[in-house]
Amino acid sequence: MSGRMMPCSPKEIGTLFLFEKLEQEQLGRLCREGHVELHDPGPVYTEGEPATCFYVMLDGTVVMSRRVAGDDVETNRTSQRGVYAGAMQAYLGDRVRQVYRNSMRVTEPTRFFVLPADTFADIMGEWFPMAVHLLEGLFFGSKNTQVTVGQRERLLALGSLSAGLTHELNNPAAAAVRATATLRERVAKMRHKLAVITEGPFSREELAALIEVQERTAERVAKAPSLSPLEAADREDALTDWLDEHGVDNGWQVAPAFVQAGLDVDWLEEAAAAVGEEILPGAIGWLNYTIETELLMNEIEDATSRISHLVDAAKQYSQLDRAPYRVVDVHELLDSTLLMLSAKIGPRIRVVREYDRTLPPISAYPAELNQVWTNLVDNAVAAMDGAGGEGTLTVRTAPVHEQILVEFGDTGPGVAPEIRDRIFDPFFTTKPVGEGTGLGLDISWRIIVNKHHGSIRVTSVPGDTRFQVLLPLAAETPEEAA
Repeated sequence: MSGRMMPCSPKEIGTLFLFEKLEQEQLGRLCREGHVELHDPGPVYTEGEPATCFYVMLDGTVVMSRRVAGDDVETNRTSQRGVYAGAMQAYLGDRVRQVYRNSMRVTEPTRFFVLPADTFADIMGEWFPMAVHLLEGLFFGSKNTQVTVGQRERLLALGSLSAGLTHELNNPAAAAVRATATLRERVAKMRHKLAVITEGPFSREELAALIEVQERTAERVAKAPSLSPLEAADREDALTDWLDEHGVDNGWQVAPAFVQAGLDVDWLEEAAAAVGEEILPGAIGWLNYTIETELLMNEIEDATSRISHLVDAAKQYSQLDRAPYRVVDVHELLDSTLLMLSAKIGPRIRVVREYDRTLPPISAYPAELNQVWTNLVDNAVAAMDGAGGEGTLTVRTAPVHEQILVEFGDTGPGVAPEIRDRIFDPFFTTKPVGEGTGLGLDISWRIIVNKHHGSIRVTSVPGDTRFQVLLPLAAETPEEAA
């Protein structure tokens, strides 16, 4: 919005701290090539528009704001003479897209000294060439550093993923290897036992009855109930006594497997009636191998299912086989991240999930959201590690107006008030040298605010720190984003 043109006084603009060291000839040129504008209360320029002017306030009050999730969030309000805004990077020319990075409005009649962006760039290059070179180096050097360190952040996240995945895969893989080796041994013994049975004085009817009991035993294994330790111990004692009474040697060795398979004394009575007392000891040994092989196959199936689940979670976390922008369920992303980081979280930190499962899916960049979740969980764990390594990590989701809230709470010592406003700044970190890049929260802020048009904030008191991410429910479709 253009203001009303007013006379420009070199003497007046010479009182501003930006221009107080300039010569009279330079002040005169500023007034010739620039001008003074008077703006009534209202907007001066809007975020995202081409940056055409450089503004310096002479008197009045300005309010700066950023667009976040469809709302204008005030970032600064001041009446200080000489504050400046607008095309401040015009000296970079077309190497950087020249748009207003924020919105500016005035709350009372306000006068500005205004320079066209091209004029501002020419004057900077002519009057302050060394300063321009230094500023250019600072700007592009900072961007390159952010890119480089950002890549290192992603590599660190990949390292956490690899370490966590390796740790989580190790247990079920080792269990599957052990169970397979034991299964091979049990099958070999079963073959030997089968040869002994076929050479024994068993009739066709007795063998058929034994096979029928074997089939029913396998079915019982698949439907075995879960018992408490006390219930299992009582049942083992009862089975051991029954086996001893019926002439089965070493009944105490087979009783635990029978109990794990869900068998009890009543079932043993049925089996004894079906096969007969004379072949019962051999039948019990044969059935013990059947039970052990079924239990071992169940163990292998459980281990391989866990491995498959971990691989699926890793794919979900990394989004390697997914479109970069798509409709996602945030709870799936959160669960995959927590699973990938479970080794880092450790057993001394309790994870509480308070999910509102009624929340609808949203359009998002899932791989980048997972990077945000990783950074926030990593910070929470680090805070609790510094407080003794114990605590509670609470992950909560909830609807908030037209947005989804994703909150990460920890019971660490909290974020000190004096640094709370700086934690999202690039390269700011409270971690020891070598342990943090200071870009984790900066990257998270840019992913949430710039790419998802959401917001991220923190509230903190000792014992209760909460990072809150707000994502809009209504977003552009993946086709529109593409």
